[in-house]
Formats: sequence, C-alpha cells, structure tokens
Amino acid sequence: MGEKSVIFFDIDGTLLREDKTLPTSTKKAIFALKEEGHEVAIATGRAPFMFEDIREELDIQTYVSYNGQYVVLNGDVLYTNPLHTEALIRLTEEAVSHEHPVVFMDHADMKANVPPEHSFITESIDSLKIAHFPAHDPHYYKGRDLYQSLLFCPEGSEERYERNYPEFDFIRWHPLSVDILPKGGSKAIGIEKIVEKLGYPKERQYAFGDGLNDIEMLSEVYNSVAMGNAVDKVQSVAKYVTKSVEEDGIYHGLKLVGLLK
Repeated sequence: MGEKSVIFFDIDGTLLREDKTLPTSTKKAIFALKEEGHEVAIATGRAPFMFEDIREELDIQTYVSYNGQYVVLNGDVLYTNPLHTEALIRLTEEAVSHEHPVVFMDHADMKANVPPEHSFITESIDSLKIAHFPAHDPHYYKGRDLYQSLLFCPEGSEERYERNYPEFDFIRWHPLSVDILPKGGSKAIGIEKIVEKLGYPKERQYAFGDGLNDIEMLSEVYNSVAMGNAVDKVQSVAKYVTKSVEEDGIYHGLKLVGLLK
C-alpha cells in the first residue's frame, strides 16, 4: 500500500460549519489528498440521501452512513445492519402513547408516523438545513430494512425507552430528538468493514470528528483527530486535536498529522 492512507471525515461540525457551509480550505484540502492518491471517505450519522450534495461536490464515493449501519465502498453497498423491526414497532406504539413522534429511515428516504408538521419534527429537522423533509407514512417500516429512526422527545424523556428497548442505542443530537440505532452499532464498525476490504494498516488510517457519535470512531482509529469545536469528552479520546471547523480545522489537522505539507 506504500504511503497511501485512508481518511474518514464526519460531516456536521467537521466538514461543515455550524451554518452547514463547506470552508474553501476544507474543499482544497480534500482534493489535495485525492491528488496524492489517498482514499477519502465520509463517516456520518446522516442518511445517504442527506449528503448527496457533499459527496458530489467532493467527489467521494465511499462512506459510512447512519453511524455505521449502511456502508458503501466505491459506490457499492458493502455492509448493512438494520434495526430490529419488532422492537421498533413496540417502541413506536409506546411513543404514540406519549405523543412522541417517530421518523422511519431506510437508505433512500424517511417517513414520519405523524403529520410531519409536528413542532418537534420541524424544529429539529430544520436545524440540519437539508432539502429532505419526512412525508407522512405510519407504515413505512413494513417490508423494508430500516437503518435508523428518529425519536422526537424532550431531553431526559428518552430514559424510559433506553430501559425498555435494549435492542437499540439512543444518541441525542438535538434538544428535541434522538437517533435510534441498532445496539452496539457505530461508525467504528463501518470503518472496520472498509479498511478490511481495502487493506490499509492501522498506521495509515485517519479519522476526523467532533460529536458524541464520533467517540467510538476516534477511540478505535489509530490516527484520530478531534475538531477544536468538539466537546471535552470527544477531544479526550482523540490522538490529536486540531482547530475548530470555523478556523480551517480540517486543513490545519491534515498538516498536523503530516498528510499535507
């Protein structure tokens, strides 16, 4: 493999600023990596349909999406880890009784079990500044694999679901919403599937992230870089800490680890 490396980038707070724009320095750095022959990939909690524009702009065809549940290598699906359907149905029934909406997500789309104008849904989804918004289909879970769901509930109220549904992990990403993921699934597992296939040694593996859902990734990947805007808990598990995304953190981080001169 020589001196070529594989580098995984989170999206929100890592590639993208808080206002969801891509710094010019980041785009230039990504293309500089590619020109050097390195493999550039994305590792995100987002669904594949939520970052098509970024993949197109950066010409990236390899990605870990849904926090490791749907993994694509060079445009082909490499690994999937769907949610436990029966447990999800039970959880949804309980959520309905507490007036907590649920959004079902597969690789291609997402649908809400209530009319999506619900204030919890609009406020949290709008914060992502994406073009997609869930339509209403309470039976979208039927006959298809789902890789993530969104549970919309105020902070603290997810605890009852954590107790009642051991089949899932719950990760809060907004004051009104948590991700529902298969138990034990993580970006780290998705990355492992890709590097096993590509054959990069651990010393040539890099990952950049900033969020709580990046902790496993930054703990497992040999050359891990936390953004300067990451919370202390995330920075503490990384090998390196770069500047914030607002301060050209990707560019400076790639220089810090020696991938860019």
